Formats: sequence, structure tokens, C-alpha cells
Amino acid sequence: MKVGIVGLGYVGLPLCLRFGRAGVEALGFDRDEAKVAKINRRESYIRHIASSELAALIDAGRLRATADLAEIAECQAVLICVPTPLDEQGRPDMDCVFSTGKNLAPYLTEGMTVILESTVYPGATEQELRVILERGSGKRAGRDFSLAYSPEREDPGRSEVDGVGLPKIVAGLTPRCRERAVEFYRRITDQVVMASRCREAEAAKLLENAYRSVNIALANEFKLVCDPLGIDVWEVVELARTKPFGFQAFYPGPGVGGHCIPIDPVYLSWKARQHGVTARLVELAGSINTGMPDYVFEKTAEVLEQAATAMAQAKVLILGIAYKPGVDDDRGSPSYRLMELFATAGASVDYYDPHVPAIWAGRGHRHLAGKQSIGWTRETIASYDVTVIATDHREIAWQELGDWAACIVDTRNVMEPFAPVAGRLVKA
Repeated sequence: MKVGIVGLGYVGLPLCLRFGRAGVEALGFDRDEAKVAKINRRESYIRHIASSELAALIDAGRLRATADLAEIAECQAVLICVPTPLDEQGRPDMDCVFSTGKNLAPYLTEGMTVILESTVYPGATEQELRVILERGSGKRAGRDFSLAYSPEREDPGRSEVDGVGLPKIVAGLTPRCRERAVEFYRRITDQVVMASRCREAEAAKLLENAYRSVNIALANEFKLVCDPLGIDVWEVVELARTKPFGFQAFYPGPGVGGHCIPIDPVYLSWKARQHGVTARLVELAGSINTGMPDYVFEKTAEVLEQAATAMAQAKVLILGIAYKPGVDDDRGSPSYRLMELFATAGASVDYYDPHVPAIWAGRGHRHLAGKQSIGWTRETIASYDVTVIATDHREIAWQELGDWAACIVDTRNVMEPFAPVAGRLVKA
């Protein structure tokens, strides 16, 4: 069997490895020819994927990358793993999914299975992608080729659950489509969970991430309530989590990032509004999480004011650009909003991140492209008026930060075990 995987990012490339390890020949497609070239040179561009893993599969003839979609015709199954971001107006942007469907349609062959893994609003697979594929191929979904939906469940940096043990939701346009997709996924996972229709599977993915967004928002709002009361919100969470039932711990922070939590709930609320329903809780959670960088900025401004340092003359260091610890993924990181707030107020802003040596030209922060992480030295760290901890990377020498920094604003409670020597520590 040969599987084609369209989109070689944080979802597509791990899937290539998973199928390759299972003995399936994986053919990766991406329009970014630089990514294609790196894979074929056995070079990984994702931190938690070792180049040696790529090399082993390429040498075994079970992995290859290309930018030529015509090679789709060689595959028995095709997975679509392309981005589904928001547009400039904050609405779902499905261009990558739809253009991928349009481009691969001419190469669909009899009996092929096409599976969408990208996060979409309910109905997208059956009502829109299906039409695009049928029009472009002249074939009928459910008769000439199988069409299915299986939401991705990648979590970069998390190692305790591997892909084999992770339950995989699978739905099909018809029962036969689902059967073909289930048979396909059983090659790489021990647990397949069958959904009755594609729209239920699409909605399940949105619920998973809306759940996280709402609970993170609750933790963030609790922080906003506890702060003026002089209550340590992190101690409150630790106390509450001792309850063995009815509570799951979520922690506050400077906001949310990544390609899921800030985006997926919007796909749900947007689709709901089309049907005259307002997802009030989901939208409120998004508003709270989006506003957290502003809270951190105001807290830092108070700290600088107490130190008699004008914001316009301040040197600010943001610690962490990646949206979560242990990864190099900076998509949607609240650190970019923090940098914007400080720069707009006239401060000089730099960042340090051991996993992001330079900022790439991503959506929403193209003006920062090429900006590099500072060096980690006592002299450099001490030169900043305030250091704002945005990402709690395990690789950072936190005690050194406590010894060197003039002032620390900690949004992750990472400094709790360490005793700052040089200056003040403020939780935010």
C-alpha cells in the first residue's frame, strides 16, 4: 500500500512516520519545496522529530516527499492535513482545504480513499469537499472513491501518549467509505472509534478544543479575580486538584496559542451563527483568553512604574516565543501580542527562546521575521529592566534567571521553586 499525505507540517509529517513504521509507503506532498527538499535530504524541520527517524524510513524506501500532486494517482489512500486558520476578519479560512481538493481531484483513481484530517466546521466534508472532488474528477464519492473524515489529534511535545495508543475517530460519507477508512487506520492505531457521520466527527474535534478553551478561560478568569484579593491562584488550583473527582486542573497563563485552541472554537461559533445560534460560553472563553496578554502588559507596566522606569525608556525581555514548553511551534503564540503591546508603548523589546532561534514570517507577525533570540549570559539578562516569562521551557536555567534578572514577571508560576536574588518577582 502507498499513502499520500498532503501537508507536511505538525500533523502531516508525524503521520508519514507513523505509516512508514507500519510498513506502508508514505508519499508526502507539500507546496513548500524547501520542506520537500529537507525531508529528502533526511533533515527534520520539526524539533521533536529526529532527522534519524526520517533517514531510517527514507533508506528503507518507506518515505519520500514531493511537490508534484500528479503522483497522487499512485496512492491507494490520500490524507489531507493542511492548515485551517482564521482570515483577517476572524472567520474560518478554508482556502487550503478547498484548493487542495481542487488540485488533487484530477488524479483520483477508482477505489481510492480520501480522508480529511484538518479541523473544519460541521458539514465541510460532506457538503463542500465532496462537491469539489466530484466536480474535478468526474467521479462520485461513495461509489467511485471513498470519502472520510478523521480529525487529527497531534499534541507536539507530549510523549506519554503515542500515535498507536491514541484513539482515532473515523467517519465516512457512506458505511462503505467508513469501512475502508477504518481498515486503513488500523494499520497505525490500536483503537478506532467509529462515528455515525462526518459531521458528528467534525463536531467532536471542535468540542475537544472548545472544552480546553473554556477551562483555560476559567483558570485565567480566576486569576483575574484572585489578583486584587491577594490570593495565589496557583496554590488555589493545586488545592482544588486534590479532589479525586469532578475536577481537572487547568492553569492560567499569558493567553493561548497554537493552531487549535485559539482557532477551532471559532469554527464552531461561526457555524452556529449561520444557523441562528450563539455559542455564548465558547465566545466568552475566547474573549477572556485573547485578553490575557493585555492583563500581563498592564501588570508589567505597574511593575515598571513602581521601579520609576518609564515604559517608553524600558528594555523588556520576553522569555519564550513558542506557544507551549518543549516545542518550536510559535503559531498563535501570545508572546507576539505581548511584543506588540510593549513596542506600541515605546519599549525596546527582545526575546529569548532556546527552540526558536529566529522568528519566521508567519501569519500575523511578518514584520518580526528575522528577529533573533538574544544570547543567554548574565550580562545580557541583567541589562533588561524587566523579564516577562511567557513560556516555561524546561531547558531554561531558571535559577540563573533568578540570580541575574533585575525584575521578573512570571505568568507561568515557574519561578515558585527558585529564589530570585537580583531583583523582584511578580506573578501575573
